[in-house]
Parts: sequence; structure tokens; C-alpha cells
Amino acid sequence: MTSSPLSRRQLVGLVVLTLMWGVNWPIMKLSLRELGPLHFRAVTMALGALGLFLFFRWQGLRTLPRGGAEWRQVVWLGLPNMLGWHALSIYGLAHLPAGRAAVLGFTMPVWTVALGVLFYGERLTGRLLLAAVAVLAGITLLLWNELAQLAGQPAGIAWMQGAALAWAIGTLWMRRALLTLPAETLVVWMMALSAIVMSVLALALEPAPRWRFSAPMWLSLVWAVLINYGASQVIWFRLARALPPSTSAMSVMAVPLIGTLSAPLIVGEWPQWQDLAAMACVVVAIGAVLLPRR
Repeated sequence: MTSSPLSRRQLVGLVVLTLMWGVNWPIMKLSLRELGPLHFRAVTMALGALGLFLFFRWQGLRTLPRGGAEWRQVVWLGLPNMLGWHALSIYGLAHLPAGRAAVLGFTMPVWTVALGVLFYGERLTGRLLLAAVAVLAGITLLLWNELAQLAGQPAGIAWMQGAALAWAIGTLWMRRALLTLPAETLVVWMMALSAIVMSVLALALEPAPRWRFSAPMWLSLVWAVLINYGASQVIWFRLARALPPSTSAMSVMAVPLIGTLSAPLIVGEWPQWQDLAAMACVVVAIGAVLLPRR
């Protein structure tokens, strides 16, 4: 059975979504110049969750979990998918250039397949071996470059790989969950509860912000709320059920590319040859595990 071609509206939506996800990495990096990582996540995620709640309620969707079982699904799935990924990745981004962080974060599909083989009995294939070698090569390139610089932050690589692993675990759990609540409702409440946890952590671990920011900083916060946690989520829900696997894979592979190439324009971070080589390795790895066989 072949998938139907994308309509013009779907194609435009996919391009816009990929650009949003890619450009978001250097924009987040810009925000961290004036605001602590946990405060940034807590504020933008809370406002984004509120906006999505009001939008989905306006559309007539069910916006509240029902009963203890659905609330347990929100908490259990939200730990790796939302709290783990967003908290660890923002710390990784604080220690790394934006493009480098995006490349490392989007090793997630490879770790998803690897964990499926190790713990869920999925079949080991030559494609997975190729992906594993490619990812390890990319991480080695970036780690070598970080250790070679006195100002390098190899800890940032550990943060980003922890984030990718958390996202991979969450993806596996999501696939196997018997969900009874709409996906939109699940995401809104995972975001809301994660924002509460990160607010508590921010108050305990970071100095209180003064909220006297520059104009670019305010624009980056507005972007995070309206675009990253708002419009991109709505577009994704519209496309997720219609996209064929190969198209989704190509979109995922393009995100770190856009993040790396847009970083010089937004935060003045120019990629080195190790970044470009690692990006190529990660694209090969993602393609190996996500693109369907002919």
C-alpha cells in the first residue's frame, strides 16, 4: 500500500514546522544569556500549556483527564517525554553551541531503536548497526573537539545525550501505552505538570530573575510561548496522523541541519568542521532507522 502524496497545505505546514523546530535551538540559546535554564523552561512551558489548553477547549476537545488512571498516564509519560527531555536539553544547550546541542538531541530516534532491541525484543538489523556506528562517530567528533578546547564543556554532551535517552524512553512508553485521553490533552497536562516541577527546581537552584530584559530577549520568550509551545504543537497535531513515515523522518533529519545553519545568524555561533561532520553522521543514523525499506 503506497501513501498518498502530500497536499500543498500539508507540505507548507511540514516546511514551516521543520523551520520552527530548527530555528528554535539558537533562539533558546539567545534566551539563556539573560535567564536561567529552569526559569526559562518553567515560564515558557507554563504559558504555552495555558495557551494550548484554551485553544483546544475552544475547538471543543476534551481538555481534562478523567479518573486516576488517566492522571497516572499523564504523570508517567510526562516524566521522560516532557520533564526529562526539556530539563536535560536546556542544561545541555546552556553548555554547548546551539547547532551542536540540536545535533546531539536528535540522536533520539537511534536510541529509541537501540533500547527497543535491548529491552523490548525488537530485531537487531544491519541498519541499526550502521546507525549505532554513525552516532558514536558523531559523538566522538564533538567530544574530541570539546576536550581539545580549554573552554570546552564536555558535560554539555552528557546532558544532551541524557535528554535524548529520556525522549527515547518516553517514545517507547508512549507506543505501548493504552491511552484513553486525546493526545492534545495528554501533551497539555504533561507540559503543565512539568512546568510546576521546573518552577520548584528553579526557585531552589537558580537566582530569582529581575525581569529587566533586552528587546531580543523578550522576543525570544514570546517565540518560545507562541511558536515552540504553541503554533508548532498545533501544526504537528494536524500533520501527525497524515504524514507517511518517510516524510516524518526527513523532517526530523532537517531539524539539526536548520539549527546549525541558523545559529550564526541568531547567536553568532559558526559551526566548525567537527559540527558539520557530526551532523552528517547523525543524519545517516536517523535515515538508517527511520526511512522505510523499498
